[in-house]
Amino acid sequence: MSTLPPRAGRRCHNALNPMHSCVYFSPDLGKEFGQLGVEDPSAVYFASRGAALGAVGAGTVTSTFYNFNHTLVARHLPSVWSRITPAAALDARLRAADSTLRRVLGEEAFTSPEMAEAARLALRAAEACTRQARPLYAAHADLAVPDEPHLAYWHAATLLREHRGDGHLAALLSAGLDPMEALVSHTATGKGTSPRWVLATRGWRRTDWDAAVERLRSRGVLDAEGDLTDAGTALREELEEATDRMDAAPYEHLGADGVARLTELARGFLFTAASAGAFPDDLVGRG
Repeated sequence: MSTLPPRAGRRCHNALNPMHSCVYFSPDLGKEFGQLGVEDPSAVYFASRGAALGAVGAGTVTSTFYNFNHTLVARHLPSVWSRITPAAALDARLRAADSTLRRVLGEEAFTSPEMAEAARLALRAAEACTRQARPLYAAHADLAVPDEPHLAYWHAATLLREHRGDGHLAALLSAGLDPMEALVSHTATGKGTSPRWVLATRGWRRTDWDAAVERLRSRGVLDAEGDLTDAGTALREELEEATDRMDAAPYEHLGADGVARLTELARGFLFTAASAGAFPDDLVGRG
């Protein structure tokens, strides 16, 4: 039985995850990889996030990233590894995380006692993450923890993000949602990535999106206007609850007070970063 308030772990994750993800929207990441001969944004993303897995091919990344079109992944993997090694990709990503956090948080935040406290709490939570059936988490768990508090915090956020993400994929499979159906139904909640961003970055076409909409309508998940039905709303909430159950251990390990404090600190950093333009304005929404 949980010792935490309802959805406490989810709220903490929702504050931590964007601080990991902001590096993928940062021009610093493209700059670092460009200096190493990798310039295509998709190649940069696949190499930077997938490097912890080693010099893997397209199949592994399509499997673990889930909602990308395999054709797009295969366009860049494994060929990207002829230009950059996984170790160099990880180093480039860490340098980009460093410069990005320094810019969007400012000197006062990333050198503050609060940052050091947040790093300690997030790393403490990550102690209870498990490797079994969680390939992206397990790969990142083998990486060394950076010494600087702001990078240790970013690293811990990465571990917690990938741990929850691996579990979420299991929930999607259990719910029978394929990659496009997962994206479309999430966008329909008003909290997911906008269709424009999905189609620009995931390798899918508008016809793929429209076909997924029709499949979800036939299942009663979406109505004629493309909104979630009551059944669709319940399905999305059941997905998150199933993910919560598979992701409970880190936050139970940290305890209610620790989770509340980490959430408070993470939200403060997130607000500062968002105010500094760390995320695209039109990233989330139904347009």
